[in-house]
Amino acid sequence: MRHLSAAMVLVGILGSLAPAGDWPNFRGPRHDNTSDETGLPLRWSPERNIRWKIPLPGPGNSSPIVVDGHVLLTCAEDQGRKRHLLCYDRTDGSLQWKQTVNFEADDETHKTNPYCGSSPVSDGKHVVVWHGSAGMHCYDLGGNLLWSRNLGRFDHIWGYGSSPIIYDDLVIQLCGPGERTKLVALDLKTGETVWEKPEPGGSDSSKGRYVGTWSTPLIVNVDGNDQLLCSMHTRVIACNPRTGEELWHVDGVSSDRGDLVYTSPMISGNIAVVLAGFGGPAMAFRMGGSGDVTETNRLWHDGKERHPQRIGTGVIVGGSLFMANADNPGSIECIDIETGKSRWKVRRTSDGPHWGSMVFADGRLYVTGQSGITRVLAPNPDEFETLAENDLGEQSNSTPAISDGDIFLRTWEHLYCVSGEG
Repeated sequence: MRHLSAAMVLVGILGSLAPAGDWPNFRGPRHDNTSDETGLPLRWSPERNIRWKIPLPGPGNSSPIVVDGHVLLTCAEDQGRKRHLLCYDRTDGSLQWKQTVNFEADDETHKTNPYCGSSPVSDGKHVVVWHGSAGMHCYDLGGNLLWSRNLGRFDHIWGYGSSPIIYDDLVIQLCGPGERTKLVALDLKTGETVWEKPEPGGSDSSKGRYVGTWSTPLIVNVDGNDQLLCSMHTRVIACNPRTGEELWHVDGVSSDRGDLVYTSPMISGNIAVVLAGFGGPAMAFRMGGSGDVTETNRLWHDGKERHPQRIGTGVIVGGSLFMANADNPGSIECIDIETGKSRWKVRRTSDGPHWGSMVFADGRLYVTGQSGITRVLAPNPDEFETLAENDLGEQSNSTPAISDGDIFLRTWEHLYCVSGEG
C-alpha cells in the first residue's frame, strides 16, 4: 500500500518566520528537510524541464538557499584561497553579486570536501555565511558587507561543513571539527559574541582515532520551550539558545571505530533520531529533562551492527525514517523510528553514494546521489518505490532546495533551476 502523505511535525518556530516559497537555510524552512510545496517537477534531464543552468567557478558540497527572488550559494577557487558567496537571480540565473573572502593561510581539507562546504542562511534581510577558518560574514541582500568575524582556526584532515542557523536576533554556528569544537551565538545585527560553548574531546583526527562533528544544529520545541539541539562527536546536547546553557544530553554516538557524526538530528514529535557516521551507532530518544538523560530517555540504541556510512540527513514521514546512505555504491533504506529496525533496504548502483540530504515535498522524496541522479521516491514504508530517475550526469554532494514550484540543484559544475511539470 502506498503512503503518500503523513502529518509532519514542525521542529521549531523558525519555519514560521520564512516567507512562503523561500528555502532560507540548509534543510529548508523548518530545518527538517520538508516543504509544503506542490506541483513540483517529477522528471527532468539536461534537455528537459531545465529553466536555466549556470557554470560554477569550482566544485563544492554546500547547498543553495532561495530568498526573496535570490539564489545564494558558496563556492571556492584557487584551493580555498578565494571563498565566494554568490547571488543569482532566481528567474534567469544571472549573477547579481559576488562577495569574496581571501584566505592565504594553509587550511587542510580532503579532496572529497572542497572548501566552502557550509551553506548560507538568511532571515530575508541578512545573509550569513561561515567560511571555516576564513571567518563568519554577514551581508544584506544587495551584497553589502554588514560585519565580519574571525572565530579562529579550525583544523581537521576532512575540512569543515556545518551550516549556520538564525534564531530570532542570533546567528548560531557549530564551529569545528577539530580540537576547538564549540557552539557560538553571535548578534545578527552586529556580529558580537553573545555566548560560546566549547565541546571537550575534539581532535584533528591526525593521531589515529577519527573524531569530528559536521552536524548542523536546529531549534526544537520541548514542553513549550525552544531548545538548541546539536549532535556532537560523542553525544547529543540540548542548550538554551539564548544563553548556551546546557540543559540535557544523551550519550551514544561513539563507537570503537571513532567518534563521528555528519547528519543532523531528525525529529518526530518529541522523539529525536540520531545516526552516527563511519558505521557508528544509531539511536532514538525522548527530548527533555535535565542533565544526563541517557538511561531515562533513550528508546533504542544500535551500536553492535556496523551501519552504512551516513553523511546526508534523512527525513521522517509518519513513523518511518527514509535515509539515503553514503556507502559505496550507495543504498536507500526505510527505518521504523519506534524500534530502529529496517523496514527495507535497497542498494542503488546507478546513484552512487549519497552525501546530500533527502527532501520530502509534494508527497514525494527527492535525493541526489554522487553520480548526479536525483531519485524521486514514494514515501512507502512497505517497499522501495521509485517514481522517477533524473540524471544530470554531473557529480553532486548537495541537497535540493525547493521554492515556488522550482527545484534548485547544485553539482560540482553547475547550478540548475529545474522547472515544469511531468
